[in-house]
Amino acid sequence: MSRPIRKAVFPVAGLGTRFLPATKAIPKEMLPIVDRPVIQMAVDEAREAGIEHFIFVTGRNKGVIEDHFDKQFELETTLGMRGKDRELSVLEADLPSAGQTSFTRQQEPMGLGHAVWCARELVGNEPFALLLPDMLIHAQPGCLAQMMEIYNAQGGNVVAVEEVPHEDVHRYGVVDIAETLGPNAYKIAGMVEKPNPASAPSNLIISGRYILQPEIFELLETQSPGSGGEIQITDAMIAQLAMQPFSALRFKGTTYDCGDKVGFLAANVAYGLERSDLGPAFRRALLKILEHNGELV
Repeated sequence: MSRPIRKAVFPVAGLGTRFLPATKAIPKEMLPIVDRPVIQMAVDEAREAGIEHFIFVTGRNKGVIEDHFDKQFELETTLGMRGKDRELSVLEADLPSAGQTSFTRQQEPMGLGHAVWCARELVGNEPFALLLPDMLIHAQPGCLAQMMEIYNAQGGNVVAVEEVPHEDVHRYGVVDIAETLGPNAYKIAGMVEKPNPASAPSNLIISGRYILQPEIFELLETQSPGSGGEIQITDAMIAQLAMQPFSALRFKGTTYDCGDKVGFLAANVAYGLERSDLGPAFRRALLKILEHNGELV
């Protein structure tokens, strides 16, 4: 029987240079999708999937993330005195319980694999989820909840995958499919990091959601730098595949790369339009902008 997944790791140490000057003093993970920070939306997805302990791998100038997941007595007291019950209830619902969050530092920018390795003492000897907050996946149920179904049935390790145009596979980790396990679920035969499109085994890329067994930490500890001179999580998973099975879930949902300006803007539009309190007025405003710019015919 598969061991339950109780913990999730969130790598949030990146500098966010693509969003300067906005990220000079504000972590990119705190940039809002409408009115919820990107990191909060990743935590929401993990909580929906049953995660109980949220582990953040941070860096310098990321203290505001820790503050976000803490109580703010002055703010909450003021909201209560002013009768702002709805706003107060939102803050209370988002707040993890005492002891449910942990923070550790990645002291050098050595890649995603190294960031995951930095969480080894907090994860311990148990399987865990890994969520990349930049990759915002709009799905119902959430992507990680969909992956849990595959994990509970198959055990081992699970990654979320999606299709991209073949010419774009050089930007991602790509999987080679061995066989079909069920609807949108596959057994993985191999993985390759940022392959040449001409030799890529498929156009199914790993999409920033993982369920991993703890043996990955031993592999990461001795992992040599790979693509970009960084310690890549995909390289460690390739080594782990020789010892443990990996499954892939082609999840149902839409990915917005919030580490990219266009993806970030698209996410705000998508989430804004679906809001019952904002959507109708927002749609009218967008149509007016498009009409003014000559985009509508």
